[in-house]
Amino acid sequence: MLELSTVVSAYGPVRAVDGVSMSVKAGTLTAVLGANGAGKTSLLRTISGLVTPRSGSIRFDGTEIAGMAPDRIARMGLGHVPEHGGVITELTVRENLRLGALRRDKADRAAAQDEVLGLFPPLATRLGAQASTLSGGERQMLAIGRALMGRPRMLLLDEPSLGLAPMVTAQIMRVLRGLREDRGLTVLLVEQNARSALSVAEHAYVLALGRVVVDAPAHSITAEALHDVYLGAR
Repeated sequence: MLELSTVVSAYGPVRAVDGVSMSVKAGTLTAVLGANGAGKTSLLRTISGLVTPRSGSIRFDGTEIAGMAPDRIARMGLGHVPEHGGVITELTVRENLRLGALRRDKADRAAAQDEVLGLFPPLATRLGAQASTLSGGERQMLAIGRALMGRPRMLLLDEPSLGLAPMVTAQIMRVLRGLREDRGLTVLLVEQNARSALSVAEHAYVLALGRVVVDAPAHSITAEALHDVYLGAR
């Protein structure tokens, strides 16, 4: 579904993504791991069109999307939940969800909202509440739910467990596993919480200084290998 070939993205002279190649098959959950500054967020921003790559190819379902406008990429079925979620705190939970389905008709929006509330029951009692009143976990649920309202075929998730309690993190990971197993949603999950990500992923890439240093099935990646990468031994 998603193919990257030697993709390079930079901020001025600094290469945040340095020749990354990867493949994400349809209906799978793939993790991208790495320490702070490894290029994980820049990678997702490049895929979703928020950053224009300097070189390389990004193909989504066979269509070249490198350099394409973010809204056009989103319309093709690629949803992006950024780090910290990007929830609009001045709006209510219901209004945030509706923003994710602006192109859907009324009946489809209602059905999508019911599905999201089924995945994240805490939101059902907070529909009229301003998003600023939500807990960190509820905001992350809302951010994911808003992306799902658009019925994407693939979801890019940037650090969904950041700052959350272990119980909430486990709940979100269960939802992601269910979306893959029950609905066939393709997920590219960026995480620093390697243990949580590897528990739900089938394949994983580990980045260091913008480059892929590990490309392997999730179950085969050892704590020792991650220790070396996170501490700069690779």
